Amino acid sequence: MEEELKCPVCGSLFREPIILPCSHNVCLPCARTIAVQTPESEQHLPPLLHSRGPAPPAAAAAPGAGPGAAAGSAACLDSESAAGGGGGDHADKLSLHSETDSGYGSYTPSLKSPNGVRVLPLVPAPPGAAAAPRGAGPASSSLTCPQCHRSASLDQRGLRGFQRNRLLEAIVQRYQQGRAAAAAAAKCQLCDRSPPEPAAVLCEQCEVLYCAACQLRCHPARGPFAKHRLAPPPAHPGAPGGGGDGGGGKGAGGGRKLPTCAEHDLENYSMYCVSCRSPVCYQCLEEGKHNKHDVKALGAMWKQHKAQLSQALNGVSDKAKEAKEFLVQLKNLLQQIQENGLDYEACLVAQCDALVDALTRQKAKLLTKVTKEREHKLKVVWDQINHCTLKLRQSTGLMEYCLEVIKENDPSGFLQISDALIKRVQVSQEQWVKGALEPKVSAEFDLTLDSEPLLQSIHQLDFIQMKCRVPVSVPPVPLLQLEKCCTRNNSVTLAWRMPPLSHNPVEGYILELDDGDGGQFREVYVGKETLCTIDGLHFNSTYNARVKAFNSSGVGPYSKTVILQTSDVAWFTFDPSSAHRDIVLSNDNQTATCNSYDDRVVLGTAAFSKGVHYWELHVDRYDNHPDPAFGIARINVVKDMMLGKDDKAWAMYVDNNRSWFMHCNSHTNRTEGGVSKGATVGVLLDLNKHNLTFYINGQQQGPPAFENIEGVFMPALSLNRNVQVTLHTGLEVPQSIKQPKLPNN
Repeated sequence: MEEELKCPVCGSLFREPIILPCSHNVCLPCARTIAVQTPESEQHLPPLLHSRGPAPPAAAAAPGAGPGAAAGSAACLDSESAAGGGGGDHADKLSLHSETDSGYGSYTPSLKSPNGVRVLPLVPAPPGAAAAPRGAGPASSSLTCPQCHRSASLDQRGLRGFQRNRLLEAIVQRYQQGRAAAAAAAKCQLCDRSPPEPAAVLCEQCEVLYCAACQLRCHPARGPFAKHRLAPPPAHPGAPGGGGDGGGGKGAGGGRKLPTCAEHDLENYSMYCVSCRSPVCYQCLEEGKHNKHDVKALGAMWKQHKAQLSQALNGVSDKAKEAKEFLVQLKNLLQQIQENGLDYEACLVAQCDALVDALTRQKAKLLTKVTKEREHKLKVVWDQINHCTLKLRQSTGLMEYCLEVIKENDPSGFLQISDALIKRVQVSQEQWVKGALEPKVSAEFDLTLDSEPLLQSIHQLDFIQMKCRVPVSVPPVPLLQLEKCCTRNNSVTLAWRMPPLSHNPVEGYILELDDGDGGQFREVYVGKETLCTIDGLHFNSTYNARVKAFNSSGVGPYSKTVILQTSDVAWFTFDPSSAHRDIVLSNDNQTATCNSYDDRVVLGTAAFSKGVHYWELHVDRYDNHPDPAFGIARINVVKDMMLGKDDKAWAMYVDNNRSWFMHCNSHTNRTEGGVSKGATVGVLLDLNKHNLTFYINGQQQGPPAFENIEGVFMPALSLNRNVQVTLHTGLEVPQSIKQPKLPNN
């Protein structure tokens, strides 16, 4: 709980704490130190201190204040609030910038608190600066919270505008008394004196109390003790503030002075403004500042917020209990890791000693791996222990502080900080997320050494990292998703999934397809995906497909076989991705034109290796008697010259009077009859007979153009800017060239 009672600026226990608008607390002297003057004002406050009136006497303090209330900075806010009058207010505003009021000496340009918070004090005015006129207001100042860095502007009341955290002040006082009593009661456990000397430190690792002399003699800060953490002696359980009741706090009727309103000294807090989240008095309501706000009874809101804080604390308490049990589990895990590590080392040494001399050098490498694995596991566990211990200490300190707050019987003081405490407790509970209380590593060493290989394999000897600690079976049968399986042209798409409630891991799948003619299956895909498309199949063919899964234990059984039928005829277009850059395609890539006077080649999107295929090209424009070429080609055909001039194309080129067949720039079979605008050129590719035939306007143009062609072919065309053609596909083979059916015997 001590961390909750320390000022974030000075790092010491709170002195006269005040509540900032962001709900954080800061010491009053520290608040004076970190208050900064805004650059808009040119006034310098230190000269004004000379015009400050005499301080009100101690007798002018609020009635009932003790003799210590007028002496020291602890009564600064209360005495000036009770004094009244413009002089008191002006003095309090100026005390922001006074070096003597803050209790510190001369300022430095930049200071840092023990908690690392940067402090920017005001720069005094130069000695020759003139005093501001009496009618001018003080310079505008602001205060930045050292924890959340939110800035709050100070009004004409100065620091008196912030409420005093009386509840926290009482808890700090009680905690100091309890700590002093506990420190006096704690005795050194190693002293040979009678009685033992009072303990000065406690070693958290050794769990032993030492006095200063015994600590230097028995527990020096070197060697194995260098990393031990020495802490102050623990609070005595029965001491006030040390975990016991501590005497509690006096109620309103037990002699404690009832808190009065910060703005109306003669009025006690009686209501709670829900809108402003602060206690108010009756006069605050009458003057209209809180007239239209939602105001409720002070006692009712006190009980309500206490109930909310208690409920939130229950959740944090449960998580703290689980964390303590988890720490015990982690400490046991350390011992198991040590023992298992020693067992694996002994087993490894026994295996290595049984091998020939060539194994000795490899043994050292393997031992190093075991040591590294153990050190890694130990480091992970120690990091987790330290992290969990830090969270637990923070949660425990927050719980103890909240319990002390709940013990207080000051409703207004409680409601001043209850909202912020409730939020902090809720955030503390949320930090124990799911999985935070589970070990990050196992005590087992998942390493297996195989000592069976021959001597030539010794240098490849290594650990086999087991991915699962339980025996793994082969995967079950995959289920084909028939609703997602389909065919298009000469490609098929298959989809599958694993059956539900299947716990065996799957590392990948193997898809097999036959040859489309009832032949053997072959692997067409191996991978982790559950959807696969296979292109380049035969048209008008029936394919059988099946799939199986595999993992580290082996290959599972095949799925049921699915039958897929490719299209009877080919539907395709010109391929824009492989066409020459001078080719222009339109009409959904069905119509081709050219931007160049030279011949350019464009291919179709289909590839044929089997069956009979027929397509036509309609001549939409024919100017100046060009020589377009029609035919087939390989995928790597040259595309910047006429089709058929290289060995990758088989074509017929034609003008308005005659045609020629061309392959490897060889011209054969000149035939009368050409093309014009509106003509239709047909291409028949019969891969069953391995020949190519051309038609013009439904009539065969010459003999079969090419014989004995084999492989994979794509429809092809070459043209220049004087020609435009449109492709027509999905056509039945002309009846005139179909083979007659043989009669059944």
